[in-house]
Amino acid sequence: MFDFFWNLASFIVALSILVTVHEYGHFWVARRAKVEVLRFSIGFGKPLCRWYDKQGTEYVIAMIPLGGYVKMLDERVDDVPIERRHLAFNNKPVLSRIAVVAAGPLANFLFAILVLAVMYMIGVQSAKPVVGEVQVNSRAAMANVQSGDHILMMSDKEVETWQDVTFSLMSHLGEEYIEVKVQDAQQQIAIRKINVNGWKLDKQDEAPLHAIGITPFRPALTLTLGHIADNSAAQQAGLKVNDTLLAVNNQPLSDWQQFVQIIQSSANQNLTLSIERNTINQSLEITPHERRADDGTLQGFLGVVPLLEKWPDGYIETRHYGPWDSMVLGAEKTFDLIRLSFDMIGNLLSGQVSVKNLSGPVGIAVGAGNSVSYGIVAFLSFLALISVNLGVFNLLPLPVLDGGHLMYYIIELIRKKPVSEKTQELGFKVGAMVLIALTCFALLNDVSRL
Repeated sequence: MFDFFWNLASFIVALSILVTVHEYGHFWVARRAKVEVLRFSIGFGKPLCRWYDKQGTEYVIAMIPLGGYVKMLDERVDDVPIERRHLAFNNKPVLSRIAVVAAGPLANFLFAILVLAVMYMIGVQSAKPVVGEVQVNSRAAMANVQSGDHILMMSDKEVETWQDVTFSLMSHLGEEYIEVKVQDAQQQIAIRKINVNGWKLDKQDEAPLHAIGITPFRPALTLTLGHIADNSAAQQAGLKVNDTLLAVNNQPLSDWQQFVQIIQSSANQNLTLSIERNTINQSLEITPHERRADDGTLQGFLGVVPLLEKWPDGYIETRHYGPWDSMVLGAEKTFDLIRLSFDMIGNLLSGQVSVKNLSGPVGIAVGAGNSVSYGIVAFLSFLALISVNLGVFNLLPLPVLDGGHLMYYIIELIRKKPVSEKTQELGFKVGAMVLIALTCFALLNDVSRL
């Protein structure tokens, strides 16, 4: 229950920030285009609080935190007195209207640059992209990618983190191969050519790295406990953090995976667990709870997480940058995210990426909650990613989105006359139907992940 409310609160905070940034972009440019702004609302529904500025604009924080809007004076919606018509949005030159509409997505992109710059100034800690395991007969194995390879470049782009590697890999969907420059375990430089011809992300939530057969290096799991879940079978039996597992029913344990297999096959069965606590050996009686696995079978579950062995020297890097370098890196990263987002939209349309990978509010809420749990740097990275996605999504040429309005105004700019009201109304109806269908599909995907 705590996780639910934590994720919900994190989602509301993240979405409120991003919506405020997006709508402020519209608001800021509208004011400079001499458009009268009637209302600036964060959220929908019943206002929780409201206030007014000297120019008469109403500011609202509403009950339903799932978006926001800027309401401008517009003759198509309001009865506008003659003396105020010059302030109406619809009477502004088409270039001014384009600027007002484009300002929302642009604000999201600029916000992502700023957030990433702050993140780089704080310092980014990450693991070097060193290959842990390579799946037999996978695309990576066929390219002779080996355990211990340190990935230096993907095609002609340097990579420093596994996120860089993943994003670069996704950007090569639909191509024949990708060249990977690595430094092997013997410190020799080599080029691996991974065949990605015909490769698709057609499984729900499948990680791109796993899809080509690569598992990132991680230190081995120990038999010492690092976390005990609340109200779990482990907590009820009296297990504590830093307990070391020795045996189950007098069967000695050699590694964590052996312990997992025993517990999963022992749902609701009484077990005798031998542990070492503060250099003293003792025994506990424990009964694993049951839960249903992905294949529908019942499995035992304790609610414990092990400690990892220490990372080898040099595998973890913390990178700090000055203000100027941080801004440059933030801009480069934002541009890469924008390009990747458009690539993913194209891959969804072409079938390279399955629609099963679409995520809705629930998925975003979980991501927000997890990122907050991992610390401020992870949350800033999450904010930047979602801000870019929000900006790109709003640029889609659906008439109910900013991109649809831009499409109509660009047509007007070319034709020298507005698109007819009838055509616009039809477009809005179709766009709304498409948007509702996408939202419902994303929500179904979210529910299937729970």
